[in-house]
Amino acid sequence: MADFKKLDVWQKAHALSLSIDRTCKRIRSSQYYSLRSQIFTAGLSIPANIAEGRRKTSEKEFVRFLRIAVSSASELELHLVFAQDAEIITESVAVSLIGQTILVRKMLYA
Repeated sequence: MADFKKLDVWQKAHALSLSIDRTCKRIRSSQYYSLRSQIFTAGLSIPANIAEGRRKTSEKEFVRFLRIAVSSASELELHLVFAQDAEIITESVAVSLIGQTILVRKMLYA
């Protein structure tokens, strides 16, 4: 299989994961430690599953990992919506991250 870093969807997912990392670093309250961890894990899971799936030997295995990435994107979107509604992150940050997440998910479906 080809280098995963050349895939447009991986590049967008990687950029999203970096944005998620920056946002998680700003969530300081200890009561939100679990949420911060879940946001970070879901955000990193998307490009990780794309990369892992790309290294598999069959198209069927690659598709399975893309489906996992789609699920992680949906989980991330839910956590971001909650974080916005609970005023843990600002609306502008949430809108940007949710938009990036939806874009990556659409690319995964395509």
